[in-house]
Amino acid sequence: MPSGTASSWVPVALSSDLPSGTVMPARIPAGPLALWRSQSGHVAASADRCPHRGMSLSHGFVRGETLSCIYHGWSYGQAGNCLRIPAHPGLTPPEAIRTVTHPVAEADGVIWIAVGEPAGTPPALAGLVPLRSLAAFAGIAAIEAAAGTRANAAGLLEAEDIRLLLSSAREGETLIHVLVEADASPAARIAAARAAEGLRRKAEDFQKKGAAR
Repeated sequence: MPSGTASSWVPVALSSDLPSGTVMPARIPAGPLALWRSQSGHVAASADRCPHRGMSLSHGFVRGETLSCIYHGWSYGQAGNCLRIPAHPGLTPPEAIRTVTHPVAEADGVIWIAVGEPAGTPPALAGLVPLRSLAAFAGIAAIEAAAGTRANAAGLLEAEDIRLLLSSAREGETLIHVLVEADASPAARIAAARAAEGLRRKAEDFQKKGAAR
């Protein structure tokens, strides 16, 4: 999602990076998330903070269809409601105990988080599939300058030899998802990965020079 977009879908991770029964950290402009996939395969996104003592939920663990905090084991459902407090096994947790959640969509091998009130579904990738993700210590503007072209409203940047899906992780940092044609050969995939690495280095250099000025 390009910088300055108030309502949109943000590509935060690749489907292949989040197997069933796992949790991982993610980030949108509003802050850090715990992105997790239940044992049945459902993906959910919660604010990365347990309401009990503030521990990062991305350090927790998935048990069945719930996400549990690693500190005291409080468990949360996909809607953010607290379902279990181990220290009080007979207690039904109050409805007020819950985490902030965000709408999630999974399409074309990418996991998207809704920011604001986006219309419709995440943008289609039109025959492209994700290859890998990498983080750049550079803003989207620096990446665009390094590539010599701009990303579209969905965050898709297309240059002569590379296609990237960009999302702003935080100020001066961008998450890059490298895309290739679905039928790309192994050689083409390797070339795309190398081109993305080269562009990241160039963008980070631009960012440093900009900061130095």
